[in-house]
This record gives sequence, C-alpha cells and structure tokens, in this order.
Amino acid sequence: MNLLQIFTEFFKIGLFTFGGGYAMIPIIQNVVVDKRGWLTKEEFVEMLAVVQSLPGPISVNSALFIGYKTARFWGALLALLGIVIPSFVIILFIAMVFTDFIESPLVAKAFKGIRPAVVALIAAPIVNMYRVAGVNIKNVWIPVAAAVLICWAGVSPVWVILGTAVLSIAYGMAMEKHNLQKGGAK
Repeated sequence: MNLLQIFTEFFKIGLFTFGGGYAMIPIIQNVVVDKRGWLTKEEFVEMLAVVQSLPGPISVNSALFIGYKTARFWGALLALLGIVIPSFVIILFIAMVFTDFIESPLVAKAFKGIRPAVVALIAAPIVNMYRVAGVNIKNVWIPVAAAVLICWAGVSPVWVILGTAVLSIAYGMAMEKHNLQKGGAK
C-alpha cells in the first residue's frame, strides 16, 4: 500500500468536500470502494456503522478506520492528516479574512445556494446504504422506527443502536431455535 496515495486521496477529499462529514461519505465511498478498492461496499457500510457510533467527526473516524485497515498505524496517521489539514487551513484562512466579508450580500447568497447541494450530498449515501444494507419492504420499518425514536421521541442514538442489537440477537436466536425444531421434526 502506497502511503503517499492514502494521504493524497484523503487530502483531496478534505480539500474539495463542503457540508461536513456526512457530505463526505459519497466521495469517500467513491475513492475507497470504486476507485481504489480498499474496501468492498459491504465493508464500507459496516465501517460507517462503526464510525458513526464512535465519538468524533465521521470524516475523521472514517479516515482513521480506512487508513488503519489499508496500512495500519502509518496509514491511519496519514489518512487523518490528509482529511484534517485542508479543513484546518481553510478555517484558518476564513477566520483571518471572513470578518471583512460576512456582511456581504454576495457571500450570503453563495451560502444559501450551497445548502441544497449539501442536502443532496448527505441524501446520496443514505440511499446507497439502504441498498447495500438490504433494506426492503419487510424490514423498512426498522430504520423508520429508529429515525422516529431519534428525531421525534428524543431517544439517544446509543439506546437505539443497543436496542436494535439486542433485538437482532434475540431474533437470530429465535430463528435458529425455530429452524432446529423444524429440522428435527422431519
């Protein structure tokens, strides 16, 4: 694995992605799964589940996970630096000059115009995750119920993740017992 390639790819992702970590997901997927083949689609979805459950920005957690998987410690370090350096430099630059432009109607219009594109960048990986995760008409109620619990009932995502894990284990055990009984009855 070429360490410079890991740094360069994550540097480009960090440099050219607007809208935060969730907006980076389709770009990271394109590079890591489609372009470089560092992860399969299934591994990418599993990685997303893990990094979203960890504290910290999803882009940083993703870079660390992918970097470590591809080249261990040095891969993780270089992926982290690649994803963070562009944001750090851009924010530093904005902090130095933005105060002069914050009142500009042109800047306000530009930011207002970027918002719908950011929503699309966030929506795209959600649709892709549904496909890869195997969400269908029989189990679509699970992500819908999770979203309702988190968004409208105010339940912590941690409890939703733990609850779905416990329910999944219980369901798997019940199905296993059912299949054993069904197989033993023949």
